[in-house]
Amino acid sequence: MARSVWKGPFVHPSLLKKIDKIKAGGEKRPIKTWSRNSTIIPDFVGHSFLIHNGKSFIPITVSEEMVGHKLGEFASTRTFRGHTPADKKAAAPAADKGADGKK
Repeated sequence: MARSVWKGPFVHPSLLKKIDKIKAGGEKRPIKTWSRNSTIIPDFVGHSFLIHNGKSFIPITVSEEMVGHKLGEFASTRTFRGHTPADKKAAAPAADKGADGKK
């Protein structure tokens, strides 16, 4: 379910404070955040973030195309390690039979 238009995008207040502080000071250091549900707003463009994925912090630099998305979309929480050999053997006979189940 989407957020109401009249409320505007959700951005954690601490992120807004940190962005304002960096803009005023001119310092370019990454902003460490656990707020994966914060929406990326145009003020974030060009800044670096360290987004927590549950285990470690993933470095992300925000670009124009990311505006409107959530921070968590760019820091995956799952690691795909490939399919096991048993899965490949089970898939091979199913692919040989074809769509109707006959050779």
